[in-house]
Amino acid sequence: MKELAFGQQNALVLLTLALAMSLVPPVVQSRQEYYYMYQDPYDDDLSLWINEQQVKIFSGVAMKIYAIDNGRVSPHIRDPNFSQYLPVIPSEVSCVNFTWKAGSKKYYYNFDRLMSVDENILKPPTISIKTSGRVPKNAKEFSVILPCSGNVSGIAMFSIGLLIQTRKGKPVPGTPLRIKLRKECAHRGPDPECDKKCANKGVCNEDKICQCPEGYMGQYCQTALCYPQCMNGGNCTAPGTCSCPLGYQGRHCEGGICAEKCLNGGKCIQKDKCECAKGYYGLRCEFSKCVIPCLHDGKCRGVNKCRCKPGLSGDHCQIGRRQRSTCKRPCKHGICKPNHTCECDSGWFGRLCNQREKKRRNTKSPSGGETTAISSTTKHPKK
Repeated sequence: MKELAFGQQNALVLLTLALAMSLVPPVVQSRQEYYYMYQDPYDDDLSLWINEQQVKIFSGVAMKIYAIDNGRVSPHIRDPNFSQYLPVIPSEVSCVNFTWKAGSKKYYYNFDRLMSVDENILKPPTISIKTSGRVPKNAKEFSVILPCSGNVSGIAMFSIGLLIQTRKGKPVPGTPLRIKLRKECAHRGPDPECDKKCANKGVCNEDKICQCPEGYMGQYCQTALCYPQCMNGGNCTAPGTCSCPLGYQGRHCEGGICAEKCLNGGKCIQKDKCECAKGYYGLRCEFSKCVIPCLHDGKCRGVNKCRCKPGLSGDHCQIGRRQRSTCKRPCKHGICKPNHTCECDSGWFGRLCNQREKKRRNTKSPSGGETTAISSTTKHPKK
């Protein structure tokens, strides 16, 4: 049996390797980005990514997916629990291309782990470059190859380890990368009725094997691909399109729908679950953590702690006078006048009323007479 077209092989493996770089648990995903899909054009540091063309073939959406971006390892790939959210790499997949560059700095790499747990099903992964060496200065591709072991069908776990060090031998934070994935191997021969079974505009080739269009995979191109995978029980019904179950919404079914509106600035993050603003709690964020209400339009920010309007202070905004106009910077010990200057409280002066007035006291001179000494509690910055 001949393999799929080379471009399709490379792209389909993103179902798992790309997710390995970027997925986080669903609760976290509702509040954060799912993947690195950007890079500053002026970045000139270590980067490792899968290019837009491969991702588009895989998911129908053109974007880069970064494992390392401008010297920073994606926090998602560093999550110790990320592998449990990943699907099995399908049998049609055999390799994937990555692109990397070192930029203006020198980095050295070492693939210190290329291992298959069950070599009867899957041979150890291989790479198209040396297992150790220097990361190229300019962008260059390399391939990770996942060879099945002949005609044996099954699912095998494999792991890849990548250590990257600076020219001084210091590991890049977040490395060595440790990725554990599962790969399906299935022996599939030619199907004489291939031309009748290829779905979603798949084409039966001369070897009687379905060749799938962008965004589909499977023996008969019956499986649509979504990146990231549909969350919260959603189904991928077309490339890059998730059908969400009742109570969820969003491109990847990542957002919740709350039957009752979240109150006091809360946000609906899961089905009938609100993420509350500081100072509030409850299913709908209906309860304030301030048992004693905040005075003068203050906002509750913690347990019996209020955020006060300018000119007021105290746990409940009970101290001071509310300012009637706005100054560019708040008056520390005073009120803001209509002309946008501070009128200081007794004992304070300065543009922001943040300096104490000098105190006078009488002391005796060596000759027995009295003299006046001036003391001040004003703090002056060190020169």
